[in-house]
Amino acid sequence: MTDRAVLPGWSVPLVFVVAATSQYVGAALGVFLFDTTEPATVAWLRAAAAGVALVAWRRPWRTRWTRRGIAVAAGFGIVTVGMNIVFYEAIARIPLGTAVAIEFLGPVAVATLGSRRARDVLAVVLVAAGVVLLAGVQLDVEPVGVGFALASAVLWAGYILVGKRVADAGDGQDSLAVGMAAAAVLLAPFVLIPQVLIDASVFADSRTWLLGLGVGLLSSAVPYALDQVVLTAVGRARFALLLALLPATAAVVGAIALGQLLSGPEVAGIALVMTALTISAMPTRQVAPEPPAPL
Repeated sequence: MTDRAVLPGWSVPLVFVVAATSQYVGAALGVFLFDTTEPATVAWLRAAAAGVALVAWRRPWRTRWTRRGIAVAAGFGIVTVGMNIVFYEAIARIPLGTAVAIEFLGPVAVATLGSRRARDVLAVVLVAAGVVLLAGVQLDVEPVGVGFALASAVLWAGYILVGKRVADAGDGQDSLAVGMAAAAVLLAPFVLIPQVLIDASVFADSRTWLLGLGVGLLSSAVPYALDQVVLTAVGRARFALLLALLPATAAVVGAIALGQLLSGPEVAGIALVMTALTISAMPTRQVAPEPPAPL
């Protein structure tokens, strides 16, 4: 069974915006859990809910799996869930904008290393500048929070590299389902035991599970499944640049839904991001085939 899907070039950014919108609606639900639940536990609930939903949808047991396939899927899931956990730990300690800016070092590095054209390097520079303007970086922050954000950047780069390999194998969404479920099981003791020791009562509150389900569906199941569709259609470098739409979408959603009007620097940041995407999307006469992503 394969998930090969061909997307028209013009539709790829739109698919990404849909995924980003879903992700931020889910993040809004997650905010209600931070008052009572540890950040790592919220991230685990997100992964567990997404794993259950994806397994029910994809029914991956219908696919013939090899040991290597299962190991790659589990590794993909652990990277993905680990990325979520350390990012939640980061935003519990430092401003969200600063964490986002630091985290984008990962995809920007992938885009730079995967570039073959001079204008791709220019696009990466514009993306980096745009993300900094959108994020509103602050430097007087807690070192531990910065460390978590840097770890998230590394894992985000790994997510792109391993995710591209999984998508190229043609079973991306099945692997995502298996990976998220496996990661939720494997990481449960490391996340749930500390939560029980701190405050076990949160697991007796139905709101914890309901909000966790909503966060998992909207912030993981929908956007990560769409990521696999996009990764099948584009290369790692282009995907890394498309990730720059995330802070741009967040700024627009915040302005419309939350009344957070955009400042001059934020508008300039969005303009830089869109310019970078336009430069990157310009075709060339001959493009060398992209090598497989290393595991």
